[in-house]
Amino acid sequence: MSWIFFAVLTAVFRSLTDVAGKFGLKKIDEYIVAWALNFFALPLLIPVLFFIEIPDITPGFWLAILVSGTLNIATAILYLKAIKLADLSLITPLSTFTPLFLLITSPVIVGEFPGIFGLIGIFLIVFGSYILNIKEKKNGLLAPFKALIGNKGAQLMLLVAFIWSITSNFDKIGLQNSSPVFYGIAVNIFITIGITPLVFFKSKKNIKQIPKNLKSLIPVGIFHGLMIIFHMIALSMTLVAYLISIKRTSAIISVLFGVVIFKEKGLKERILGAIIMIIGVLCITLF
Repeated sequence: MSWIFFAVLTAVFRSLTDVAGKFGLKKIDEYIVAWALNFFALPLLIPVLFFIEIPDITPGFWLAILVSGTLNIATAILYLKAIKLADLSLITPLSTFTPLFLLITSPVIVGEFPGIFGLIGIFLIVFGSYILNIKEKKNGLLAPFKALIGNKGAQLMLLVAFIWSITSNFDKIGLQNSSPVFYGIAVNIFITIGITPLVFFKSKKNIKQIPKNLKSLIPVGIFHGLMIIFHMIALSMTLVAYLISIKRTSAIISVLFGVVIFKEKGLKERILGAIIMIIGVLCITLF
């Protein structure tokens, strides 16, 4: 059961990446932070290639890299912008919408259909998102949903969750046409290469700020790189569904970080909402 240890570390470093990213966003824009997240992960990831067996690569790998890598360039920027605009404790639980959206995209892309537990999971994720803003109920029964949907950061995070439901399917294709470790590193390299010219185009005036803010930017990449490494180790020991279920507990950890570090309000309802949403994820991924 040592995979649980590495899966928990994956969740912890996912949350630490969020925290470091939010700190970095105080000094520099989301394009540069997104670039740093991937670029400064490379010194941890590339050496791994020298210790693994390079798999046979079949054509599906290149399609997966192109589609998932391109879309994840967008999600890296949108995710950080969402964190910048809204509370960490509100935004991160919304990542659990990805399994919900997968119930829509998977039948189309890979021909997988949900069962009864998938439908129960949908209800729990939606109900949990309602609890995140339950304090708004005094303004009407649907007010918690309206408050959530009306939040610009939440809108971006829901968009990210939907895009992740697409990339997850292509990631599965990529894994099947190579190997989990090789594919994980290859995607990160593709994203780094793809996002670099975008940074020069969108943040040309801020490029000079990078050397001045290395203390804020390097940890983002290190935490992200460690998250990927622990993710790959755990993946080699257990089923994807088990790993993802524990990885999603990062939502609870991020809620705690948001309240403790950034002094965000609403701990009780956001913890409860995150827990309910994660139970929904469990229903979708484990049954």
